[in-house]
Amino acid sequence: MTITGLLDNGPDARRAMVVPEGPTLSYAGLRDLAFETIQRLSAIGMKRGDRVAIVLPRGPDTIAMFLAVAQVATACPMNSAYTEGEFRFYLDDTGATFLIVPPGDAGEARRAFGERGPVIEAALDRQGRLVLETGGLPQRALPSSAPDPDDIALVLHTSGTTSRPKRVPLRHRNLMASVDNIVRHYRLGPDDVSLCVMPLFHVHGLVCALATFASGGTVVVPPVFSPMGFWPVAREARPTWFTASPTPHQFILMRTTADRPPGTERLRFVRSCSAALSPTQMARMEARFGVPVLEAYGMTEASHQMASNPLPPGKRVPGSVGPGTGVEIAILDDAGRQRESGSTGEVAIRGSNVIDGYEDNPEANAASFTEGWFRTGDLGTIDGNGYLTLLGRIKELINRAGEKISPREIDEVLESHPVVQEAVCFGIPHETWGEEVAAAVVLREPLKTEELVRYCRARLAEFKVPRRIYIVESIPRTPTGKVQRRFVAEQFAPR
Repeated sequence: MTITGLLDNGPDARRAMVVPEGPTLSYAGLRDLAFETIQRLSAIGMKRGDRVAIVLPRGPDTIAMFLAVAQVATACPMNSAYTEGEFRFYLDDTGATFLIVPPGDAGEARRAFGERGPVIEAALDRQGRLVLETGGLPQRALPSSAPDPDDIALVLHTSGTTSRPKRVPLRHRNLMASVDNIVRHYRLGPDDVSLCVMPLFHVHGLVCALATFASGGTVVVPPVFSPMGFWPVAREARPTWFTASPTPHQFILMRTTADRPPGTERLRFVRSCSAALSPTQMARMEARFGVPVLEAYGMTEASHQMASNPLPPGKRVPGSVGPGTGVEIAILDDAGRQRESGSTGEVAIRGSNVIDGYEDNPEANAASFTEGWFRTGDLGTIDGNGYLTLLGRIKELINRAGEKISPREIDEVLESHPVVQEAVCFGIPHETWGEEVAAAVVLREPLKTEELVRYCRARLAEFKVPRRIYIVESIPRTPTGKVQRRFVAEQFAPR
């Protein structure tokens, strides 16, 4: 199965993509737009195997271009906020030979791209037409053949939380397996409306948009997303679900003081992924929205989703990411042997949505793949019901005199304090113990750090209690909401 058939499940007249204060595209309209764009891209020489950097604003333009480019070549969406140096790295690493940018914009990307190949300007107009400017490139009659399931549709990079970003090639079959898992797990259908919150240069936002199309539902895509603008869009769109990382969820929650605010009338569930959701935040969200909040587990190498708490009447477990969703999950020891239920070890996965390997990186592949299992680098445990609980990145464990401490456990204790909005724990050097526990904390109102230490001491073993707490205005995160603990540690407690 490939992306080519993704839009076939929606009746011609049904709304496929809605842009607030902009165009609405039916399934027939979106299919026609994709087909026309494919023909134009093929005519200027774009072909299978080409790497196409897409640097467009977050919004419908990115979705429309991805649906076309992935059927002709390989799409490489990039964050439009990158610096010229960052663009140069990602363009070099992907081997991009085409660049797609907004008209008259993306100067950093253009300068970094230089003379590598053609620059194409693209924008979706208010009538829902994709306006392409190909710079006078010669038009050739080059028919575009349908992609094969083994063709690479999308190339992304790992977030680089513990090392240099690695190049992740996602084949059509990987993406479509993940899309199918998401549709089945959340029982998505033609009546569902998803509100796009996450960036579309990342696997989370992009694959969840594709899953809505696969179900015949409607994707609402604001050209610009902001927490302030969420509720006005929600009141108009009346979504049945939306998904985000915990940080956007927290901002959205802060923008309303009412239970079941306007815009939640048709809401079935809210999904959280891409970073750990504390049980405290989950409880606040459920109390405010009046619907289940389902924490999920995803990563780029698995074409996004690997596990998720289920919809009712299934049991959802705060602090757990639920059972595998169309993916086998195991806990491995250091030697790669599977451990029994309840044991702690490295989370490993295998399934049709998982990549065959990183590109041009034999070292990473040797370290990451063991007898068909992909080793995620996450520490976790699986209970007797198959529910996975994540304990943090293995490389982020705090080693205090031989005691291995999961930072997430301490995060959750601090965030359960009513005054604490966010907390991130990390290790700092200690002459005697090797490492000591520290934390960066965002408060809702002033509070002495001594009070937080006492609060932790009543709930944690003494060796886990933070010895140093930094009160900060905000926590550094990636554009997709992930906490990079090593960067937090470097900022607040340089070694």
